[in-house]
This record gives sequence, C-alpha cells and structure tokens, in this order.
Amino acid sequence: PPAEHYREYLEEAYHPQFDAHQAELGVIRGFQQEMNKDFREEWEAKTGDGGLHAAYDSDARNERLDGEGVAAEVLFPDADVLGTGRVASSPFGSGLGNPTDCDGELVFAGARAHNRWLADFCAKEPHRRIGVAVVPITVDVDAAVIEVHEVADRGLRGVMIPTRWFDAPAYHEAVYEPVWSAVEERGLVLHTHSGAGPADYDPTGPGAMAIYATEAYWWAARPLWVLVWSGVFERHPDLHYVIAENGAWWVPDLVTKMDEKFLGGHNTRKMGDAFRQTISMKPSEYIDRNCFFAASTPGVEDVGRRHEVGIGNLLWGNDFPHPEGTFPYTRELVRRRFRDLPHDECRAILGHNAVDLYGIDTAALAPLVERIGPLVAEIHGDTPLQEVPDDRA
Repeated sequence: PPAEHYREYLEEAYHPQFDAHQAELGVIRGFQQEMNKDFREEWEAKTGDGGLHAAYDSDARNERLDGEGVAAEVLFPDADVLGTGRVASSPFGSGLGNPTDCDGELVFAGARAHNRWLADFCAKEPHRRIGVAVVPITVDVDAAVIEVHEVADRGLRGVMIPTRWFDAPAYHEAVYEPVWSAVEERGLVLHTHSGAGPADYDPTGPGAMAIYATEAYWWAARPLWVLVWSGVFERHPDLHYVIAENGAWWVPDLVTKMDEKFLGGHNTRKMGDAFRQTISMKPSEYIDRNCFFAASTPGVEDVGRRHEVGIGNLLWGNDFPHPEGTFPYTRELVRRRFRDLPHDECRAILGHNAVDLYGIDTAALAPLVERIGPLVAEIHGDTPLQEVPDDRA
C-alpha cells in the first residue's frame, strides 16, 4: 500500500520518526514523478491505474486476478515501480531495500507494521493469499527469531530476508542458526528476492542502470550457494528456500559446476576436502530437496531448461501489478509459453508445486478455479494466438 497506510499498524511511539521519515521521502517522491513519465502515462492509459490500487484494495485485487485466471498468489512487498511518487515501501526501509547503516529498532518497527498489515490483508482471502513477511535478520537476529514466531502465529506462511548482508555477517555464519531453526520449526518458507545489486560504483555514471540490471541476477542467486555450501540444508533438512523473481535459466550450469567441485577432480585436488567439510550430499541433491525458483513471468529460456532445473522446483509467477509482469495479458501469455508442454508439467509449474510448498487448500479454492479457469483447452487448444500489444510475446 502507499506508505501512509502503514501508520496505523506502527506502534504509536514510532509515529514521530515515521512522519519525519515520510517528509524526507518527499524529495524522492518528487523525483519519481518525473521518472519514466512517458512509459507511466502509456501504461496507465492501457490499464487504468496500472493495477496499483489493486496492490492493497482487496476487492479490486480479486477483480483483477479473476480476469487474469489467477486463483491464488504469494505476496511480497513492496516498491513502487512506476515512478508515481508513492514510494510504497515497508516503513524505515525494512522491505526490499535491504537496510544498511540504519537504526535497527526502527527497521524492525517498520517490518512489524508491514507484517501486521499483510496479515490483515491475507485474512480477507485466507485461501487465496499466501503472505510473505519481512524479517530483516541482518539487523537483529534475536528480534528476527521473535518476529518469525509472531508472523507464523498471524497466519503468514513465509519470511523474506535481505538478499544482501552488506557489512553484517554473511549467511554462512553461525549467528543466524537460531533463525534457520525457527523458520524450519514453524514450517515457514524462507525467501530472498531479486533487486539488490552492487554498491561499489557511481549509480549516475555511464551505463549504470545496464550494469545493475546485468548483475542483479548474480546478487539474487548468491545466498543459494552460501546456504548450500555452509551446510544450512544439511542441518535443516525440512527448511524450504525460494529465490523469487530471478528466473531459473542460470541454475543448471551453476549446479553442474557445484557438483563437479564436490565430487572432486584434477582442478580441485589441491583444495583437499574443502567442498565436503560441511555437506554429505551433492549440492544438486540439496537444491532438488530444499530449493525452489519462483521465476516470475518465466522466459523461453526458463521453460526450455525446466527439466535441468527440475520440474518440481520451478514456480510460475505473474508479478502483478508490475508492468514487466503478465498483467493484463496473463491468459494469453501463459498460453504462448506453455501450450506445447505436457499437461502434467504445466499443472506442476503453474500451480501444483506452489500448492505443495505452501500448503494451499485446493478444495477451498475449487469453486473459484471452476469459475475463473483457465481451462486446459484454453492453454493447449488450437485457437490462434491472440495479439499482445507490447513486446512480451
């Protein structure tokens, strides 16, 4: 929601800091008003408000998703991606912003406010919405463990941790062990999300945005090998981890090289047992058992490598309401991407993998699914492809 909506969910003691912080963000809002103005106006002319009202209005969201044929969804925070000046982020930078050099107390107050709002939003459609809580573990591990239990009690089904740890301990260090234990104990799904990038170059320099976009997938993927090699999944076999909105095309090559190093060979002999000190199985076995790739709006390359990634490890997403997502052409874009795949593989990637991972009640959703589809014939039928008036085809 717009940032001011969080105020009522924030402890009153933090209202003065919240108001001051929102005033500071006014400058950024003014700047965002001019960002990609032409694109924003074109997008809103096509979609109304770009779907942003449906980002936090329950009835509006249901109406949009019904039209798109989306029965259930996993919900993440938090950024305004259209340059509307809303700066719709979890308070005090506690969302996707990966807070650094900040007041940890304020960051956790903001995270709690977001999680309370999200729990209320999901409670309006408890079978349809799977909420992912913000838990900034790099700021305060003890507070993180408390929040993990709080969000589980509130009915949220996952936690999102910062993708980058910056100057905090990296995720292979023992300080985070209580967090992994708590998440596993409560049966929550652990998530990281793309978006964090390098911080060692001038963001206004030549090619800066292109450099960031090229490197973003690597930063989002980095926690995967840190968690695998450090034995987190060895110690926590029931901990499930999702990398969201980062595709899956890169997974097979990475896993092949990790397995090669674990098994050993001429090029790693000099390192002794460095690759086998903390794990007893091949990296690919942990990744197959514990890890999932939420490839929002998967590309041709993601779908094409699905068997190498693992049919059971790939999750489709619509990335609503971001303009790079499938909205408002979800039905047609799903048909274009999946019509030539076997039915069982489509069912897994488009829904059943998520059903199993998040414990979704399919019986409760059945009447909705019956009403909104999409039908098998709609995806796999012989009807000619429809025009999609943009470049996502």
